Amino acid sequence: MFDIKWIRDNAAIFDAAMAQRGLPPQAAELIALDDARRAHVASLQDAQERRNAASKEIGKAKASGDDAGAQALIEEVAQIKQIIHEGEEAERTLTAKVVDALSVLPNIPLDDVPEGADERANVEVRRVGSPRAFDFAPREHFEVGAAEAGMSFERAARMSGARFVLLQGQMARLERALGQFMIDLQTTRNGYMEVSPPLLVRDEALYGTSQLPKFSEDLFKTTEGRWLIPTAEVPLTNMVAGETLSEVDLPMRVTALTPCFRSEAGSAGRDVRGILRQHQFWKCELVSVTTPETSLDELERMTGCAEEILERLGLAYRVMMLSAGDMGFGARKTYDIEVWLPGQNAYREISSCSVCGDFQARRMNARYRPEGEKGLRFVHTLNGSGIAVGRALIAVVETYQNSDGSITIPEVLRPYMGGIETIEAL
Repeated sequence: MFDIKWIRDNAAIFDAAMAQRGLPPQAAELIALDDARRAHVASLQDAQERRNAASKEIGKAKASGDDAGAQALIEEVAQIKQIIHEGEEAERTLTAKVVDALSVLPNIPLDDVPEGADERANVEVRRVGSPRAFDFAPREHFEVGAAEAGMSFERAARMSGARFVLLQGQMARLERALGQFMIDLQTTRNGYMEVSPPLLVRDEALYGTSQLPKFSEDLFKTTEGRWLIPTAEVPLTNMVAGETLSEVDLPMRVTALTPCFRSEAGSAGRDVRGILRQHQFWKCELVSVTTPETSLDELERMTGCAEEILERLGLAYRVMMLSAGDMGFGARKTYDIEVWLPGQNAYREISSCSVCGDFQARRMNARYRPEGEKGLRFVHTLNGSGIAVGRALIAVVETYQNSDGSITIPEVLRPYMGGIETIEAL
């Protein structure tokens, strides 16, 4: 969320950034809202000063024997107290209007982010690995014999409806193997601390990471008012909400392997076949909390940590820098990693790594104390998929499929699969 003072001082820059996001100018309206709030606060302060002065005058009037004057002052103070009471309520309403207006505005893109309205303006940064050459027509994951036998969409639909799958046998084990491989690599090699967070959170947590109030329709809410997490970014980032950290403790790097839950609002008709777009899926999430000076370097590092998973799995991929119009709401710069899916003959997103600057920190009031300084500064936050397990499962099945419908297990996963080298087609 933005600092209204910064918007006042940088109105033209702010409006230009909103234009990159496809939004009309916002600064004048926001400043007008804040002007109304500030004018009201000034009148409230005047009333408080008059109340204090009148209270002192009551004593003087009584001391001089002016009972009528004292009574008039008492009545005036009572009226002012009522005005202040009503004024304080009005101040809270005006402040809420400013906060609400600021909270639905997306973050400002960094200068090197490509301009553009959607994914067509994204820029390819690099490609790694070559797609496998097949001597047969590769199938999509749900058509590969060994995978098809281990995926039951009908059973899942009977108990849960559309966009769910029931994995069984070796496919369930392969999904588990992928998740365990990811979390092990990020914790033992890349320096992330493993966390097992809550899967249900309150409004404040989702507000802090900017899913609320704007994206409530994308989430699942319980009857008790808690929300199922759409990503472990929410609880991991909120670990520092309301806290003041020491600079020596930064960067803080945490990771979690959790289920994620998304309503997929607005995605009707998209990727309805297979497990590419589900209401429930596993993901290994990466979150970093840093100083402003190191956050961009941390983005490059985080992206590399996600890429390493694909490299060790032997999967071809490319890295894309997203355009301003395609970036997530809270991001200032985002790299999407897209894995090659032979069955679709296309690259598809499997990880998204973003730097948010102090956008989330302001919403969470997460700060740190710089060494040698008296004041506090907001931290910078980053998040990334390290990586999406379900989409990695698709990529492994399609890349390592054989003509007889069996699937060869990548070498790095074999220790997690009890040493087996192949999942045979039934």
